[in-house]
This record gives sequence, C-alpha cells and structure tokens, in this order.
Amino acid sequence: MAVMGGWNRQWIFRISFVVLVGACIVPLVVRSLLQQDGPSIQVEMADGSVRAITLFQMKELPFLTRDGSYQNQYGNWRDHGTYSGVLLSDLVQDHDYSSLEAVAEDGYRVTIARSRVEDSDYPMVLAFRMDGVDVPDWSDGFRIAVLPEDGGVSNVDYEAESAGSYWVSHVIRLILQSP
Repeated sequence: MAVMGGWNRQWIFRISFVVLVGACIVPLVVRSLLQQDGPSIQVEMADGSVRAITLFQMKELPFLTRDGSYQNQYGNWRDHGTYSGVLLSDLVQDHDYSSLEAVAEDGYRVTIARSRVEDSDYPMVLAFRMDGVDVPDWSDGFRIAVLPEDGGVSNVDYEAESAGSYWVSHVIRLILQSP
C-alpha cells in the first residue's frame, strides 16, 4: 500500500506541475494571439481594395515619437502630450492618390491633401500611443497627429482656420482619393 501511495503522490505532483505550467503559458499564448488581431483600422485604396492594419502590425513598422499639440479654431492649445505613431505616408506608400480622407468612429471626416500627408516639416502620423498609453487603453483611439520638431501646430503656421481639425481621434478608416 505504501508503494502504491508513493506512486499516486508522484503522479499527483506530475499532474500538478503540468497544470501549473499550462496555467502560466496558456494566458501568454492567448494574449499574444489577441494582440496580433487587436484593434485595427481599414485602409481603402483608390482602386477600392481594402486592407486592415492592426496595432500589432503598426508597432512592427518604423514609428515616430514626439511631443505634440495643436491650436483649435478659438486659438486655444489642446491635447499636449507625447505621441507615437506610424507616418501616414508609410501606411499608404506605393499608392497613387491625390488626397486621403480620415474617417472617425462617430462619422467625422476630414480630407487631407497629399502634400500635407507627405510634408516632412509637419509629419503626420496615425498615433497609437499618447504619454505611454496604447490603444485600446488610450481613450482617443487611433488618432491623426501632426508632429513638427517644435511640437506645436498653430493655425497660422499650418495655414488653417483650425489646425486641430486635422487631429482626428477614433480613426477607423483611411480612404485614398484618386488623382
């Protein structure tokens, strides 16, 4: 009986070890798979084809991190923070377009001329992080941000009634317009 009891304890320890290891590894695997699918946006090319770009894929691309803020139509400075995002020009590279339309979750839309999308003095990114907080925990969701070296986009410098109108939050779709 003592031999059989030792055998049972040995098997119980082995089974417990396997269950413990499984309990540690399974959540990591599931989390990794969810991150790969995770939040995403749609990019619609001028030819009508659509592709999804996930947060996981964005983080695999080169991205820009800079301080940024903008001036709204009333002249107030808003949303100062450190943003990280992929250049819009990198997301749509190798595609012919005249402008890009950013569409927000609530239906807000802004059309952005190609010259603004590709302006190296005022790099335009699809931000996925602000002040170290990533989408989906960052409540603004994916956001267009304009990040010049000095960090501020004034209405005068950007030649706009409201530089803030380009800082679209909760972006769900980018649509390339034909030339």
